[in-house]
Amino acid sequence: MSDDTILFTPLSSSARATVEEAEILPSSSYWKEAWIRLKANRLAMFGLYALCFLIVMAILGPFLSPYSYYETHLQLKNQSPDAQFWLGTDELGRDLFTRCWWGARISLFVGITASLVDLIIGVLYGSIAAFFGGKTDEWMMRIADVLCAIPYLLVVILLMVIIGSGITSIILALTLTGWINMARIVRSQILQLKQQDFVTAAHVIGASNRRILFRHLIPNAMAPIIVTLTLTIPSAIFAEAFLSFLGLGVQAPIASWGTMANDGLPALRYYPWRLFFPAILISLTMFSFNVLGDGLRDAFDPRLKK
Repeated sequence: MSDDTILFTPLSSSARATVEEAEILPSSSYWKEAWIRLKANRLAMFGLYALCFLIVMAILGPFLSPYSYYETHLQLKNQSPDAQFWLGTDELGRDLFTRCWWGARISLFVGITASLVDLIIGVLYGSIAAFFGGKTDEWMMRIADVLCAIPYLLVVILLMVIIGSGITSIILALTLTGWINMARIVRSQILQLKQQDFVTAAHVIGASNRRILFRHLIPNAMAPIIVTLTLTIPSAIFAEAFLSFLGLGVQAPIASWGTMANDGLPALRYYPWRLFFPAILISLTMFSFNVLGDGLRDAFDPRLKK
């Protein structure tokens, strides 16, 4: 190569001005990028909006009707939907609109409460087992396997005998074994994360095990935890509806979607609206939570789409 070859040429004044005036894109956090990807998923956003609607109606719905969920009008029993009773009435003349949204309170409360208890127990149990490893991990996961082998329906029946039927029995039955799936997912995430360099660096500078676990490992595993929580809630809601349908859940006159479906099933042939409305609300809730959970999974890990 000769000395006369020009490898670099200085920018002209106009070119330098263009570079200096170029817009610098703002930095974007992991959570902000996940939200942008979630907003691009129309089905997941539909699930989010539908859940917001259900929650708002569960809070405000019973106040929109002049009738209470237990108020009977025997002369107006099995009335089809009209201007007076927007969703019709049941065999005792009770307003189905009020009962549907009161049942939404019960079903959402049981589902969300059971899932939050599963979240707390599962995250703590799985993270401790994975962090300490060895015999601790082995014994803790074998205990989880034994509990997982117990059918929750059997647990519910035993709790009904001991403490009676009701919301408390359902929540206890769902949380007794429901946290195991969360614990297994958290354990798998912590086993991967604790091999990373930032955990080794935390050990080197003298950070305590508690600080490493709660300030470094668990926060970095929040994405799969949130997705698992989102997919756990519909399972708990369906379990409550199923148990109430069998008569093992909340008892009359308290309304829940399961008890309403149980009451409407014998009248399906002649009064289909009594079963249709609670069934469609159960289906919409489960569908919304599941599509939102799938959308969150894709948003937190876009490689799953490939």
